[in-house]
Amino acid sequence: MLKRLCLIAVLGVVFLMAAGAQQEYQLKAAFLFNFAKFVEWPAKSFAAPNDPIAICILGQNPFGDALSDAVRGKVWEGRSFTVRLISDISPKSKCQIVFINSSDRQRFRGMVGGLKGAGILTVGDTPGFIEDGGVINFKLEGGKIHFEISAEAAEQAQLSISSRLMSLALAKK
Repeated sequence: MLKRLCLIAVLGVVFLMAAGAQQEYQLKAAFLFNFAKFVEWPAKSFAAPNDPIAICILGQNPFGDALSDAVRGKVWEGRSFTVRLISDISPKSKCQIVFINSSDRQRFRGMVGGLKGAGILTVGDTPGFIEDGGVINFKLEGGKIHFEISAEAAEQAQLSISSRLMSLALAKK
């Protein structure tokens, strides 16, 4: 009986952790969608005026359906949104926003040099992501999701980030 109670308690904790992670990535999905409203991409980022804003995920997808659900039916400045999984990030990937999963941070380090001037907003959620050349990094502090922005990385990517978004970011230390 004691083993059964312990098993039930462990399963309950695992379920709560999974629910918490799911909720965390639902919020991050909403952030990714909203980031698009505060970023100006260079004209070369889109082949045509009605091309969608592509949010790509490098590596494993921690969002499940949350990211697709967050952008479904949404339009910003005449552009719809699309979500794609990618295995490589380059200027030819035709992504405007790329979320780099923590499992692919090492690969990102090797790719970041080739992204200068590519007009790609790189977003991660790993300590040190900004120092690796990422533009925006999510941070979980006190149970709340915050983000930091590297103005230098944004400039190198030829992105213009609204001062309103910059003011919401954590001060980079």
